[in-house]
Amino acid sequence: MFEIRVICDPTDTDRVTTALETAFKAGRVTVRPARDGHRVRLYLDADHADVWPDPEQAYATAPSIHSELDWIARTLNTAKCFTAMERDYYLRKAAVLDRIALTDGADRRDDDTAHTAAVFLVDLDDAHADRKPRAYVRQQYALMTTRDQ
Repeated sequence: MFEIRVICDPTDTDRVTTALETAFKAGRVTVRPARDGHRVRLYLDADHADVWPDPEQAYATAPSIHSELDWIARTLNTAKCFTAMERDYYLRKAAVLDRIALTDGADRRDDDTAHTAAVFLVDLDDAHADRKPRAYVRQQYALMTTRDQ
């Protein structure tokens, strides 16, 4: 375990905190004013987040594949053309494609599609390049579902 200290603009606090919680198993974040009076200091205890759950663990509480595909379609249907979606959309999409690729009868195309969506999420999160993209999706999905409970 280690402590992270970040000095940032107060308007960036939420974005920085989210990025740190994505990259690490993070504890409580403490916010204090910086010495210059214009910025803030963020302190948090953290540990490496290199926990790779297997698919059964990651998707234990996931809605059915059909429900997730329906959610993806409805989300896209309500979005304006050429709109960048929220991170949760890309995570849920990558997770459902991973789940499809894991089903009986899936083929190389399903694996390729799941891998491509996973790589997109890794790039979006600016995560470490040495991670396995689909394992990263499982990790992030499991973190999202435990955070939402």
